[in-house]
Amino acid sequence: MTTSLGPSLPLALVTGAAGDVGAATAARMHADGWRVLLADVDVAAAQALADDLGERAEAAYVDLSDDTSVRALAARAAADGTTALVSCAGIASVGPFVDSAPPTWELLHRVNLRGPMLLTQALLPALVGAASPRIVYVASDSARAGAAHEAAYAASKAGLLGLAKSLAREHARDGITVNVVCPGPIRGRMVDRHMADKPAMLDKLVAAIPSRRLAEPEDVAATIAWLSSPDAAYVTGQTVSVSGGMTMH
Repeated sequence: MTTSLGPSLPLALVTGAAGDVGAATAARMHADGWRVLLADVDVAAAQALADDLGERAEAAYVDLSDDTSVRALAARAAADGTTALVSCAGIASVGPFVDSAPPTWELLHRVNLRGPMLLTQALLPALVGAASPRIVYVASDSARAGAAHEAAYAASKAGLLGLAKSLAREHARDGITVNVVCPGPIRGRMVDRHMADKPAMLDKLVAAIPSRRLAEPEDVAATIAWLSSPDAAYVTGQTVSVSGGMTMH
């Protein structure tokens, strides 16, 4: 299958491309010379971004909670010659754990962990033997350090850390690197949604960050772009916090 993305440059599949980090990552990798396939459940927003980027960018629909949708995206990405999977998609739920419900846990698990697992499994045959194949998962520092009122979300994202380390060992001889980026609090829609009416809490959060600011989506995108590049060929199985020093390991 040949599309307008063309075969001459490496192709990055970016899920969650309509989100703050996904959009910044797609734009950064496109600027670095990649072809980019922008996948999101909000395909109209992904298409708008692809149109803004212009040549070497296309949009695709994916619902990570739907196995059929995930497999269809994997088939398209494999046919187009994907060499990097950048899994930015995710959903969050904030509130006391005692008030949370199993249906919410299940949805978080399907979108944040099971969907990326299935997408990875379906894409792996195409990545084996590709030039400089890369997998980068975006999790959260909540998955590393824990966060009050985010137990179910943190648990679903924490699974990506174990997945990445295991795949990194399993596929190192295939030349596939697998890493995780864990952002701290990011300036964007999620913080706006949960902190809009809590300015004092937001001030306290920023004060706890050694760099004294929230991350910009571009801060996270830069780390993802490097991990996806040939320069990071000897970096695999790692979890990298992009948190201004809020989390240190």
